Amino acid sequence: MKINLLSCDAQRPDKRAIAKCITEISATDNSLANELTEILLEGDAVDIEIEDKNTGSALRALRKLDIDYEIVE
Repeated sequence: MKINLLSCDAQRPDKRAIAKCITEISATDNSLANELTEILLEGDAVDIEIEDKNTGSALRALRKLDIDYEIVE
């Protein structure tokens, strides 16, 4: 499943927690997750793909971090 991470509405976003979440749900390495986190926190949307078996827990983790997302497919 592909999703767009649109923005992070947390008052004080935790960069490490966001990068760790992206790493876990999208099977990317740490450096790419850190880069995607920076892009997201700068205000640009980020496209990631998550495995179908992790969909529910991945979306729950994103909501917990106050990350707005939209499902592409």
